[in-house]
Amino acid sequence: MSAATGARVEDEAELIAIARGLRTVAVLGIRNGRDPEAAGYTVPAMFRASGIRVIGINPNLREALGQPTLASIAELPAGVDVLDVFRRVDAIPGHTDEILALPPDRRPPVVWLQSGIRDEASAARLVAAGFRVVQDHCLGVYVRRARRYTAGPRESEAPS
Repeated sequence: MSAATGARVEDEAELIAIARGLRTVAVLGIRNGRDPEAAGYTVPAMFRASGIRVIGINPNLREALGQPTLASIAELPAGVDVLDVFRRVDAIPGHTDEILALPPDRRPPVVWLQSGIRDEASAARLVAAGFRVVQDHCLGVYVRRARRYTAGPRESEAPS
């Protein structure tokens, strides 16, 4: 991955294109069903229902969505399209260090920081290293748009 390929992604068409091409997503901060309303659980569950392979990363869980989880980013295998981050903003710099420490063949091309998560310094470091970076957007929203996921709109998403 060369620095020339790194970019901040904010264009709606590009966000939808990432979601449309998504085959394997690693979810950092995945949750289990103990809190069935947590976005770290509902969004990855929707990915699976959409046919996307989900690799969970959470050192506090042995499994999520019926699959074993990884304890850290360092265990990430090759072939992940997007690293979807459900973590507090103050954890992002440390996770950025972990992402940058991955061997080039195991680096996901896109690092996606979920809604409410923005860290400009970390984004700049990732872009400089060749990653495409999305901040403060819900990947689940774009997957639904791209794949026309029809589990039913939430009240806030229902057309007026």
